[in-house]
Amino acid sequence: MRARLAAAAALMLVLAGCAGTGEAPGAVVASGAVPLPLNVQDPAAVPSAAPTPKCDPRASLPPSAQVGPTVAWIKKRGRLIVGIDQNAYLFGFRDPNTGELAGFEIDMARAVARAIFGDPEAVQFRAITTADRVPVLQRHEVDLVIRTMTMTCERWQQVSFSTEYLHSVQKLLVRKGEKIRSFAQLGGRKVCATRGSTSIRTIAAQPSKPVPVSTDSTLDCLVMLQQRQVDAVSTIDVLLAGLAAQDPGTEVVGPAVSNEPAGIGIAREQPDLVRFVNSALERIRADGTWQRSYDRWLAPRLGPAGPPAAVYRD
Repeated sequence: MRARLAAAAALMLVLAGCAGTGEAPGAVVASGAVPLPLNVQDPAAVPSAAPTPKCDPRASLPPSAQVGPTVAWIKKRGRLIVGIDQNAYLFGFRDPNTGELAGFEIDMARAVARAIFGDPEAVQFRAITTADRVPVLQRHEVDLVIRTMTMTCERWQQVSFSTEYLHSVQKLLVRKGEKIRSFAQLGGRKVCATRGSTSIRTIAAQPSKPVPVSTDSTLDCLVMLQQRQVDAVSTIDVLLAGLAAQDPGTEVVGPAVSNEPAGIGIAREQPDLVRFVNSALERIRADGTWQRSYDRWLAPRLGPAGPPAAVYRD
């Protein structure tokens, strides 16, 4: 008898709840809150800077086209495995007309594959997040990372880099009409960048004390800006140009707050691959491959530019 009374009471509570919302039993009540992208950190965890010997982060090993043990293994496997971004318009994205990956960094990967195999199609792309870039190299899950990876002295302690293939600076992307022009206007306001990027640390270091928010991808930051969940996106200007191209209601603004040389990431214990990639980059610069790719993808948004000069260690 007690069990029946308890069951009846429970049923009355359920029915009362439904009557209060005007919904039938079992109905899902929609919330007015706009959902966040997956894995958002608000505020972001800001990594502390590890003690690092000073260096010239652009300086890499001198080039060599000699086939060493790492390159020989890649040739034997029959394909180059490259970690890329598949959500960065103009850099690495899925072309809706062809269904194929396209963009400036995809061109760079294919050019390196051509140098190894004589075939630009002998490459396997693996989509990775910003935070994945160092770990996938350390675990030897990819041969190269070509994903706007900033060369820093700290990262040189973890992985190796080619010479610089693209120069950029960190700026802001904001909604048009909001009159935000610099970090000075963003004190206490939310600014988004990808988790594991140098951009998060730069945002947190600004004197105005903005609140860094991190996501898995820069595209997620754009979505949060569109949904007014953040007040700005801050990363390298070349990526911001791609976001602005996708959303004409946004614009790139502000003075540069950092210099960001991008290099191709390579595992530390593979100097022969570093030298070979640098040899490939020398050819890419000299034969016009770099310029043709830049002019196709980036010049319309960033203006004219030439390839960064290679810097080598003594």
